[in-house]
Amino acid sequence: MTALPISFADVVAAHEHIRGVAHQTPVLTSATADALTGAKLFFKCENFQRMGAFKFRGAYNAISQFTPEQKASGVITFSSGNHAQAIALSARLLGVRAVIVMPEDAPAIKVEATRGYGGEVIFYNRYTEDREAIGKQLAAERGLTLIPPYDHPHVMAGQGTAARELIEQAGELDLLLVCLGGGGLLSGCAVAAKAMNPACKVIGVEPEAGNDGQRSFRSGEIVHIDTPKTIADGAQTQHLGNYTFPVIRELVDDIVTVSDAELVDTMAFLAGRMKVVAEPTGCLAAAAALHGKVDVAGKRVGIIVSGGNVDLQRFAALIQGQA
Repeated sequence: MTALPISFADVVAAHEHIRGVAHQTPVLTSATADALTGAKLFFKCENFQRMGAFKFRGAYNAISQFTPEQKASGVITFSSGNHAQAIALSARLLGVRAVIVMPEDAPAIKVEATRGYGGEVIFYNRYTEDREAIGKQLAAERGLTLIPPYDHPHVMAGQGTAARELIEQAGELDLLLVCLGGGGLLSGCAVAAKAMNPACKVIGVEPEAGNDGQRSFRSGEIVHIDTPKTIADGAQTQHLGNYTFPVIRELVDDIVTVSDAELVDTMAFLAGRMKVVAEPTGCLAAAAALHGKVDVAGKRVGIIVSGGNVDLQRFAALIQGQA
């Protein structure tokens, strides 16, 4: 095995960087979900994390390690919303100015929160413009440090702290289900899970319309796709990262997909049965378990509920079948 971009030691170090700043989010269970699946499910609720998603872990870990010169110059990122908010909030807490490149159709609740945390928002068209190119150009022009939403070792290590906490809270797992966009969360969680619980199988979950990760995993090389049309806006990535892919290829056991309809059904289940509000992307892992995309019967299964940043009108419309 070749050396991977991050190790479990990096996850442990990240946990120290975010200690006392990030929330240790709760792990919830549901007798109804267990009965439906024949498994013992443990839901790691990152929707209760600061700014409403796991992204705070990686963002704070990354900016906290800036040099004094980097802190003085500022940070830039590109994001559909949750990483945007995470960078803006982390930057504010650490006294760093933040510039965020966001799609013009990003959920209003995420744009407002990003601005509320002090971030300067610059819009682009996600279907016709290249956010990575825009971010790199602005970083060069303004002397900012670019922290991408997933393809960065400090971001990946920070996200892995979610799995570390889950296993510490729930005990050993047979299976860990993690949502997959660009792979920051999945890669970090895979490193933590395999180190702490070597027999645990780790499975990534993508939206059907955006299965670039699954295709990359099957082919052994990064597959690039057009921006997928899915309600899971946090997983509308076009490809895995140069840092995330090697970890996923080495440590992840499989990647499965779920439909938008299954995401909506899972949103309704989490709200109705568990009183948990999760955004569509945040439901990916839970949907895989609840809709039989993975054999979970008789297993102890960890599920990362990755975020809860969804406009309530949009949430209601989806649940009522109006969108």
